[in-house]
Amino acid sequence: MSTKPKSRWANTEEDAELDAKLKLEKEEKRRKKAEKAQKLAEEEAARRKAAAAQQADNTNLSNDHDDPSRPSKRRKLTPEPPSSSAPPRLLRFDPPSSSSLAPSRSVDHYDKLNDIEEGTYGFVARATELSTGRVVAIKRLKLEAADPNGLPVTGLREIQILKRCQHRNVVKLEEVVVGNDIGKPDNSIFLVLEFVEHDLKSILDDMPEPFLSSEVKRLLLQLASGVSYLHENYILHRDLKTSNLLLSNRGLLKIADFGMARYVGESPTPKLTQLVVTLWYRSPELLLGTRSYASPVDMWSVGCIFGELIAREPLLQGSNEVDQISKIFQLCGFPTDESWPSFRRLPNARSLRLPPKQQQQSATGSVIRAKFPSLTTAGASLLNSLLALDPDKRPSAKEMLEHEYFRQDPKPKPESLFPTFPSKAGQERRRRHEPDAPVRGQAVALGDVDFSGIFQGRKEEKGAGFSLRMV
Repeated sequence: MSTKPKSRWANTEEDAELDAKLKLEKEEKRRKKAEKAQKLAEEEAARRKAAAAQQADNTNLSNDHDDPSRPSKRRKLTPEPPSSSAPPRLLRFDPPSSSSLAPSRSVDHYDKLNDIEEGTYGFVARATELSTGRVVAIKRLKLEAADPNGLPVTGLREIQILKRCQHRNVVKLEEVVVGNDIGKPDNSIFLVLEFVEHDLKSILDDMPEPFLSSEVKRLLLQLASGVSYLHENYILHRDLKTSNLLLSNRGLLKIADFGMARYVGESPTPKLTQLVVTLWYRSPELLLGTRSYASPVDMWSVGCIFGELIAREPLLQGSNEVDQISKIFQLCGFPTDESWPSFRRLPNARSLRLPPKQQQQSATGSVIRAKFPSLTTAGASLLNSLLALDPDKRPSAKEMLEHEYFRQDPKPKPESLFPTFPSKAGQERRRRHEPDAPVRGQAVALGDVDFSGIFQGRKEEKGAGFSLRMV
């Protein structure tokens, strides 16, 4: 028989070398894979051994505590030095208690009595806890069903800040409860707050006579104390106004509604949103477009509240941002390089058309002293400093507490001697006109709200010897 002829496609020497090389690579991969599997198995065995040893230590520790005849031992927290044979033992902390991981309770544990008020950020109602009969205020957060994040960032901030705040002049958050109606995402999260009978705005609207000087001082001291606590803990409220200040029948003032509050650092945080603080209580630097601000924006609002307590009406009632900055300049004077050196660097300041320097000389001073003739010199000095155009010249809340105004006669009235007022919380819902109250939402949470074009355009509004261009 003849042998089979050699194929024309027979392997050459180069093909043989390539096959040998591929075979060696496969063997190398198998070897590395086996080594990796063995290493993982050793690590898993060491981890189980360490966990078993830790569990044994915990058991011995608990037995030591159960035995009254043996002295208690302080648990060793420093890891033992690693040995050559055994892996290092890691420090393990005990898991949190089951109560801290318990789900939020249902709002069905509370019986709604009546609506109190519909605010910018939620609906507030009066309710009683079924198990104890305690009266509380329940705030339903306004949520947008189309919000991709579910709960707005500002809603999370409000809950976080209220849970951490423990001060007698800050409203207390009892708990967060949820609704049972899954089909209504805007009806699912409720803040259970302590119930306070009045808000300061309603009292000012209904009072036949203004607060006495001693009563104004006590209210301001409590407000400054609460604001000082917030600022010391790096919290900006960013919406202080009389409707957000609660007053009990025992004369105790509490700061409420933290829908626009947020944490900040020690120095002014850059790129914050300007769309904060209700218009009538908004500081001039915010109106001029700054995005780097700190506690002085709250102190400006405190100054506006100070004037409102005396006049029984908002101090600066602008119809829009342009009218608001106009009224501020009418009351506090025009800004100059001496009174406010950095104002020309603000985004919207270049669009201001101020009167000539000859006309400014008679309009640069504040008229606060003439507007409030009943104030003492110290009181007018405090109000002037709180309403300083330059934020760097406003006192801090802590400095305000030490002001001479509160040491003069008449002394601040004790809270126990405060007059009582009939509560409206059990009556019809209160609806107020809030001028340009900042809206909570995605734009505010991201801090990219921009209204710098508000001073630009062809239309002009005139007032007090100068004009501001606006759209």
